[in-house]
Amino acid sequence: MNKELEHRFVTELENNQNIVHKVCSLYTNDKDSHNDLFQEITIQLWKAYPKFRGDSKFSTWMYRVALNTAITLYRKSKRRVKTQDYDSVVHKIKADPYDDTEERQLKLMYDAVRQLGDIDKALVFLYLEDKNYTEIAETLGITEVNARVKMNRVKNKLRTILNP
Repeated sequence: MNKELEHRFVTELENNQNIVHKVCSLYTNDKDSHNDLFQEITIQLWKAYPKFRGDSKFSTWMYRVALNTAITLYRKSKRRVKTQDYDSVVHKIKADPYDDTEERQLKLMYDAVRQLGDIDKALVFLYLEDKNYTEIAETLGITEVNARVKMNRVKNKLRTILNP
């Protein structure tokens, strides 16, 4: 691979790396798993980059590769690493008091989203990233109508999970 292509890839990756971090946060529960998935997604992006034609925005293509890598990797993975939930150790950590309402709400939302299927997780993620249904459909490889229908169903699932 030539240096110009390598430079373009590194620049695009650096400018959009938060996309990969957000995907990793959605599909992992601890820092090591997050780092492993980040590395795997970066490898897959690098491998696929020479075939990136620019038909879509780089970020849209990056979402697609990152989500597909995360879904594929964790579907294939038979073993699940048992992790200790933050709530079970929070009493051991000394912290100054602060209003954690937003964090608790975000944690509840992440916990609810983690209960969804892989495609539904990706759909919610893109929706929360303020992607329109055209971009969501393009990223997930489904029709725009299908994306809307699935999103309505997912919203109902999340309501049920969050308000039993």
